[in-house]
Amino acid sequence: MTESKLMHLSGRDLSMVLEQVAGAPPAWRHFGAKCHVAGDTWPAASARPHPPTLLDNDPALSVLPTHGFGWFNQPALAGSRPGSIGDLDWAQSFVLDQVELRQHSLQLGLSDRTAGLGLVVSYTVDPDSDVVSIWSELENRGATPFRLDWLAAACVPLPPEADQVLGFAGRWTLEFQEMRETLGIATWRRDSRRGRTSHDAFPGVIVGNGLADDTGCTFGAHLGWSGNHTVLIEPLNDGRRQLQIGEWLAAGEVMLAPGERYRTPTAYLSFSALGLNGLSANFHRFVRQRLLSWPGQQMAPRPVHLNTWEAVYCDHDLDGLKALASAGAEVGVERFVLDDGWFQHRDNDRAGLGDWWPDARKYPQGLKPLIDHVRKLGMQFGLWVEPEMINPDSDLFRAHPDWVLQLEGRAMVTGRNQLVLDFANAQVTEYIFGKLSGLLRAYPVAYLKWDMNRDLAAAGHHGRAAYRRQVEALYRLLGKLRSAHPAVEIESCASGGGRADYGMLAHTHRVWTSDCNDALTRIDIQRGFLRFFPPEVMGAHIGPAASHTTGRRHDLAFRAAVAMFGHLGLELDVRTLDAAEKAELCHWISLYKEWRGLAHSGNLRQGGADGALSWLHVTAIDQSAALCAVYRRREDVTRYLAPLRLAGLDPSRNYRLRAFSMPHAPHYTRQTELLQALVDGELTLSGATLRDFGLPLPPLPPESALVIGISAM
Repeated sequence: MTESKLMHLSGRDLSMVLEQVAGAPPAWRHFGAKCHVAGDTWPAASARPHPPTLLDNDPALSVLPTHGFGWFNQPALAGSRPGSIGDLDWAQSFVLDQVELRQHSLQLGLSDRTAGLGLVVSYTVDPDSDVVSIWSELENRGATPFRLDWLAAACVPLPPEADQVLGFAGRWTLEFQEMRETLGIATWRRDSRRGRTSHDAFPGVIVGNGLADDTGCTFGAHLGWSGNHTVLIEPLNDGRRQLQIGEWLAAGEVMLAPGERYRTPTAYLSFSALGLNGLSANFHRFVRQRLLSWPGQQMAPRPVHLNTWEAVYCDHDLDGLKALASAGAEVGVERFVLDDGWFQHRDNDRAGLGDWWPDARKYPQGLKPLIDHVRKLGMQFGLWVEPEMINPDSDLFRAHPDWVLQLEGRAMVTGRNQLVLDFANAQVTEYIFGKLSGLLRAYPVAYLKWDMNRDLAAAGHHGRAAYRRQVEALYRLLGKLRSAHPAVEIESCASGGGRADYGMLAHTHRVWTSDCNDALTRIDIQRGFLRFFPPEVMGAHIGPAASHTTGRRHDLAFRAAVAMFGHLGLELDVRTLDAAEKAELCHWISLYKEWRGLAHSGNLRQGGADGALSWLHVTAIDQSAALCAVYRRREDVTRYLAPLRLAGLDPSRNYRLRAFSMPHAPHYTRQTELLQALVDGELTLSGATLRDFGLPLPPLPPESALVIGISAM
């Protein structure tokens, strides 16, 4: 029997195995659970039985399936070379030229000499997290331009039993909504052509069999890119499926001149045999250890924010803002963020974007008096900016109407009364850098809330689509700004969660998850977000009693219980609270400060029951403590709540449990001794009991929460 050579990479619990095939790109043999390959050979692909009616060449899924020579599924590469009578080199056939195999990385060099193309595919396994970073790079080695239409950053196999998909949909104020579907004979595909990560099509997907919280083989993929993207899953004729993920390219957007290269964004893939929570743990560990870049190379405790938007909107008054800052300091706020409305002629969203200097009518002495007041109160100062945007009613637009993304001869497309600056124009980014850097030199600003409030339409630069160049220029600008001001932290905001991805997170430190602060709605938003992102980067604010976006009312305990597992902030006018409300708010902020070290470093698990109950808990790495929240979303027909099993604690140790608040359920008059002990902080249970039998739960009224601290004795 003919044998062929294998290439094998492994992490902690993950393996990928490729087979070298003569005259073709390496074929996929395995991607998933860790396996142990005996030797470095495998029965050759040519040993497969050959059904009738097929071509003699019936290729298996490779790292680079291409159209034209027997592969009839989605190709990983699509493009052509424009010619005088039509496009050429639209069919490609690559061979393997070079292999660089190291302990945790593999780089493959491929070429198609007839088509004049070279390609590199790179795989790097992070052994601590089992996250595989994958990218591809195409080089035009021909004498004429090559038009690229699609190049998958990653193309991997999924086993036949992985027939359930968890995708993410949404809209403004309803991001990261989980959508479960069963995979069938049709291709499953999600695209975003909005020029940013988008509210409605987050560039991530989870696939498995059952998609249970803590059990089952589960695969996840995410594209670290802040622009257009495609994710697809397609059935193959051997029972498996292929998953491809990459940047969606507009027509003619990438034209490679001779010698030019296109490199895809990086795709991040992982596998866990421990269900959705095991997969999330992998991604959280990777983001913490490999992706985030903190000032001073270490994360400081995430400071409590007070963001001014829902307190004052654009109605800025210096004395009122000072009073707001003072009220915030009284309840424990640590960072005061001045939101929209501070710059030239900014009384509403119709004017001022692009004119990044303090409005002399509101701030006749600049921002210094307010910043001095904030800092004397012991708080950091943060500032809202939206540098990629411009209002037609602005000094900048009147001086440079040619600086916006546009298509000559076409009407400009506005959104929220604004246009998008053309960052492919170096003059534009130099101007923006100069204005922002000038602000950061002039004032002790510790934090920028970087917003981006519209999709890209009419996104042209000298007639060509400019989506990709816009994102690349944004990354360069952020890199330059951080290099010049390394102590400044930056938040990624795009009308809430419209730009949340690993590409942006490599340049920032926090994501504003949603413009919705309704606690009930936030439960689902935050659950989807936490599938890929750790809680310390999740902006989560306590809003006012009546939600700004839904009008629904919730008590402070419920709002705080939902917000305190992320990076906590306030999005309300603290000046209007009475003494009792301030005291309760102080209580929750103090709890956040007490437990944030655990919440922002531990292992997080999520779960629920029939949509009526949701829960999450974070366990310390050393199993010394845990923080748990149970959210009652709505009523259901069960008379009693099932005990909540808490995994991750040391089964041999005893733990003291304390409820930080106990919602009152109407009509329940008798409290059990056990639940009373939980309220009094006198309940002691072993880790084994909490794992195997669970924590008995009290009756909870709809839209309420129970938060419990667990400490080893």
